[in-house]
Amino acid sequence: MKVVIDAAVCDGKGYCKRFAPEVFALDEWGYGEVLVDEVPPEYEANARAALEACPLQAIKAV
Repeated sequence: MKVVIDAAVCDGKGYCKRFAPEVFALDEWGYGEVLVDEVPPEYEANARAALEACPLQAIKAV
């Protein structure tokens, strides 16, 4: 599984990092960024939870 964050949509609420800190971080401005090229299988459930929790739907699985 691969995930991306649409930087034009993200408003920095941080749900991604709260749900999947192994996959997401916040950059120096507080916006989400993806830490991995491919989400390891053991973190896929957390990454999907982050995707579903994002209030602006800025995270996409590709």
